[in-house]
Amino acid sequence: MRDSRLRNGNFEPSAAGLPDGTTDETLIERVQSLPYASHQRAAAYEELVRRYDFVVKACVRRYRDSPEPLEDLMQVGYVGLLKAISNFNPELGPSLIAYAQPCVSGELKRHFRDKRWQVRVHRTSQEHMLAVREVRTALTQELGRLPGDQELADAAGLSIEELREAEYAEMAFHPYYLDAPVSADEEATTLGELLGSDDPGIELAVDSDALWAHWSTLPHRQQRILAMRFYGNMTQAEIGRRLGISQMHVSRLLDASLTRLRDSLSGGTAPRRKPRGRRRIGRTEPAVCESGGVG
Repeated sequence: MRDSRLRNGNFEPSAAGLPDGTTDETLIERVQSLPYASHQRAAAYEELVRRYDFVVKACVRRYRDSPEPLEDLMQVGYVGLLKAISNFNPELGPSLIAYAQPCVSGELKRHFRDKRWQVRVHRTSQEHMLAVREVRTALTQELGRLPGDQELADAAGLSIEELREAEYAEMAFHPYYLDAPVSADEEATTLGELLGSDDPGIELAVDSDALWAHWSTLPHRQQRILAMRFYGNMTQAEIGRRLGISQMHVSRLLDASLTRLRDSLSGGTAPRRKPRGRRRIGRTEPAVCESGGVG
């Protein structure tokens, strides 16, 4: 905006080549018809922004409690207002205000959704969070205290489950740093020190899922033997008696089943198990005592 268009700190349409009392329809027509580099187009834009500045302020006021700087939100709102002016069609509706308000509000919501969220949150939860934030402020002033969960949910038109999701969305909007102390003490424990380690059950769950993917490739009897051995904690002798086969046969079937699963999981690259040495049962050589006698 040039100095020639400013008088006493206020924008003067006549100084920019716009006669006093120029209608919105004329200004919009100039914006949408004149070339992009036209000074008259820029002047019409600035005059419309000045006239409908209150729409941006009203939409930004809803986010006054957010951590985003007010100046940044105003700039985002102005972008929405400029888009509304460029796309407004008077034939579809006579009111620029009615068209600009959702455009500005939508631009602000996109800004928060794309720039501020540390974790991607469903749009419905984002909208619920903003509604709950606004209702909480109003109820706190009305009641003189913080409202309860049921009061908050009823005022926002949400269920308790939706209220919980909105609160979780609020947590995703405000990140917590791992090195932040949990109290004001100089030697206070940090948040990162309170977090648990990796759950070993996660790796077990992954392995179990991979195992079940190949479980159906085993014959039914081998499936039953593995289940009795590792889930029923039965010995090979007990399994043999249950199935009416020898313990040696149970051992061979277990070994074949485990080898087949191992090959399926590793693609045949797993090293082969070394066979366990069998103890020979028979006559042993007599031991000779130091005295020369036979033990």
